[in-house]
Amino acid sequence: MIEHELDSVLTDLPDVSITERSPDLSALQWVGMQGMDLPIRIAAAGCREVHARADVQVDLPAAHVKGIHMSRLYRLMDGLDAAEAVTPALLRQVLQAMVDSHQDCETTSARLRLSFDLLVRRPALVSAGLAGWKAYPIELRATLQQGRYRLEAQATIAYSSTCPCSAALSRQLVEQAFLDAFSDRDAITPATVADWLRQHATLATPHSQRSEARVTVMLAPQAPTLGLIALIDGVEHAVATPVQTAVKRADEQAFAALNGQNLMFVEDAARRIQTGLRGRFHRPRVHVRHLESLHPHDAVAWTNDLSSKNR
Repeated sequence: MIEHELDSVLTDLPDVSITERSPDLSALQWVGMQGMDLPIRIAAAGCREVHARADVQVDLPAAHVKGIHMSRLYRLMDGLDAAEAVTPALLRQVLQAMVDSHQDCETTSARLRLSFDLLVRRPALVSAGLAGWKAYPIELRATLQQGRYRLEAQATIAYSSTCPCSAALSRQLVEQAFLDAFSDRDAITPATVADWLRQHATLATPHSQRSEARVTVMLAPQAPTLGLIALIDGVEHAVATPVQTAVKRADEQAFAALNGQNLMFVEDAARRIQTGLRGRFHRPRVHVRHLESLHPHDAVAWTNDLSSKNR
């Protein structure tokens, strides 16, 4: 009896978004919410639940309508915490449901963005059985406008970069120090050279820094998964120096060797990533940033997929 009376009262609650007209008659491009907390399931390295933040909006072309129905959007997003993993098809269904839920607002378009960290367990470079967790910031951006569906994924990957110019300058200083030390000798043994190198090879060292690549790709609407691990792996393979998790001395030495074998300017990194992804992902766009240890500012570069016919 009490529940029945409560339902009756709720039915009679005022809704000014419907009963009042907008005082300023103009259409709005997007209206909705930002920063909604919710759990979602991602099929990547095993299906797992992650904490995501969602931004959701619909258009409001009906100039006389005072406001959209925020609660309808919230309830639709709340349905994403089911056992079903997020896929391109699922996101399209959600967008269509957002549009359908606002027909009284003459809505024709919807968009959503999901931001979360994808935790992936990574093995050490050489130490058997050693591994650790690494977080990769991810953004999924989906839009449905007049029936046209567009979905893109963005991943941010940290790596190490060693400056080629700094390496060349460092080698020159070591070379000059070696010549100064042995210029008066006609012959020296390999053991003598090795001993000198152990003491003086780091007389000058090139500067390295933590760097990041922010890569955005278009996802096919019919793709069975989001393909996030493949995207991350493609970037890390291209730069060859991804930051490490758990390490022993042997892993640290192996990482130093990787840096020495993969000297790169910010331009080199951007080109390597773009080349590594082209042909495997649709319209890859790359933004790299080297957090300089020499300067108080960063070095940055951008690329676009110039091979795309529909750029």
